[in-house]
Amino acid sequence: MDDQNSFLEPGMLVRHPAHPEWGVGQVQSNIGGRVTVNFADEGKVVIDGRRIMLVLVGEG
Repeated sequence: MDDQNSFLEPGMLVRHPAHPEWGVGQVQSNIGGRVTVNFADEGKVVIDGRRIMLVLVGEG
């Protein structure tokens, strides 16, 4: 499966489609399909970009 989040760059704002309660998160890094996001209500989470398609909210 392709990395559907390859366009995400540090500073972009996203939501996790399965966890809306986490709030908006800011992309910290995107390396080799692993996207690190700092969510407002969950903290720092590493997401497998080949399995989860994050929802772009905007740019920080």
